[in-house]
Amino acid sequence: MERSRSAVSLGDSRAARRRRAAPSRSWSEVKPARFEYHAPKSVDEACALLASLEDAKVLAGGQSLVPLLNFRLARPPHLVDINRIANLDRIYERDGGVAVQALARQSAVEDSDLAGRLCPILPAALRQVAHRVIRNRGTVCGSLAHADPASELPAVMMALNGHVVVQSRRGQRIIPAADLFKSVMQTALAQDELMVEAWFPGAHGKYGIAEESRRHGDFALAGGVRYGDRLALFGVAATPVMADPKDPTKGLQPSGDLEATPEFRLHLVQAITDRLFAA
Repeated sequence: MERSRSAVSLGDSRAARRRRAAPSRSWSEVKPARFEYHAPKSVDEACALLASLEDAKVLAGGQSLVPLLNFRLARPPHLVDINRIANLDRIYERDGGVAVQALARQSAVEDSDLAGRLCPILPAALRQVAHRVIRNRGTVCGSLAHADPASELPAVMMALNGHVVVQSRRGQRIIPAADLFKSVMQTALAQDELMVEAWFPGAHGKYGIAEESRRHGDFALAGGVRYGDRLALFGVAATPVMADPKDPTKGLQPSGDLEATPEFRLHLVQAITDRLFAA
């Protein structure tokens, strides 16, 4: 097993980078645009709201959504806060794996004996996510639904070939990891669907997670998740991608930005893969 993150005291957090790159704003603008707030008390009520409201956003932990709202990078007319829904924070065994409901906090899964026993790669990956104070509010399902290509959990789900359960007024359906992530912060969920559960298969083989970031807690410049002979990469494409451990950069065309050139990201991918599969 390998859990690794190289960090140097350079750069800022992603939120700070967005703030720096954004046009200068008055203090009155550093708050959300006007929206209508909804607080359903059941999953059925939440699904009914999502079906009837245009461009509504779901609020669970808020660790990804709230910064976007505050800097007006997201301006949803409706916010559906699911935190008042009871009994939606369970972490339990299902089909030999770990089922994580929509309001289960990342720190709760990180500390879960069940997750550590059935799927140890999951708490290992969560320890790489941001900082503990963030994980105390952030949710596993929220991270998957947010679908940031530089985040760890989507890649973990890809490497394990897990799935999510989504619900709408039409009923429930399962979306496999391979079909879930469509583009940057875009998933296969329909506008009226709520992710109610994520399922991670039991994982007892050799595993590891490694990433490179400017400092601890920042989003990865490049990262990889190994499970057995499977390799999922993150931070190098519009979605997490499966790669051949023997030729991990094949077909990759990562973008460049102020943090890293495409060539540097490709170099990191090879170095990370070598590290993960060295043992």
